[in-house]
Amino acid sequence: MSHGARTWAALWTVYILWGSTYLGIELAGETIPAVFAAGVRFTIVGVALTGWALLRRGTAPFRVGRAALASAVLCGLLLIGSNALLFVAEREVPIGLASLIIASVPLWLVVLRSVTGDRPGRASLTGTAFGFLGVALLLRPGGGVTATGVLLVVVAAMAWALGSFFSSRLPMPGDAVTTTGIQALSGGLVLLPVGVALSGNEPLDPGDWSSRSLIGLAYLIVFGSIIGYTAYVWLLGNVPLGMVATYAYVNPLVAITLGVVFLHETITWRIAAGAAVILSSVAVVIRNEPPRRPADARATLVET
Repeated sequence: MSHGARTWAALWTVYILWGSTYLGIELAGETIPAVFAAGVRFTIVGVALTGWALLRRGTAPFRVGRAALASAVLCGLLLIGSNALLFVAEREVPIGLASLIIASVPLWLVVLRSVTGDRPGRASLTGTAFGFLGVALLLRPGGGVTATGVLLVVVAAMAWALGSFFSSRLPMPGDAVTTTGIQALSGGLVLLPVGVALSGNEPLDPGDWSSRSLIGLAYLIVFGSIIGYTAYVWLLGNVPLGMVATYAYVNPLVAITLGVVFLHETITWRIAAGAAVILSSVAVVIRNEPPRRPADARATLVET
């Protein structure tokens, strides 16, 4: 297979698999306690990734300093915690709407850069300001969506942006698989007991979970995290980052389509307008950002 064919195969893998994780989260959360489901997902992913790294390279990638380990754990808690909030929010928010708010992460990154002394270009700042108008449109989408659910998705987007921001600036383990494995495992192990405590009367016995939820959880682990992650890592090493970053505004389109087809979600005028504003703004920001090293994108490896 030619390099171009591999590139497009990997891109469409990330487009579709990461865009479909919103549907997987919705299905998994139907009968599995939301926070606990996120904990199970990322604990398994963390064990799989760290186990794979140990088999291929031994313990060498895990011989990291305390600062790098602490940074990886901190970013893991932010990134995986963001995902847990999404599990909770999708019980009250359509997946198409949730994916659009999460698509604002590049806009929050520009804000974080600005308040910490960085100077994004005028086009990035203009695109960010315009993009938040789209986010404001989505805060009152109608259709019975709760304000609490929408607020949780906004907080999830901010937490994801903060974890991504710290990940590119704090010392990290040099190996991408090791970093992601530590992040997933640390976040998952924290979420498991928290999920048990917050489960209330919801069942923790897998025998009480529906087939749809089990399929959704398995899909998130295998396709959303492991296969999607593998494709993304290959892209980071072989394709310009600007092209890789296009997933940020393709994923919501996939999620919206799946929500309409499988969950019979409706697209209100507010959602349509918000989608147009946010996705066009994200496109402007991404195109006007300076090229980054692959390591600078490592925080996005866990994804949704």
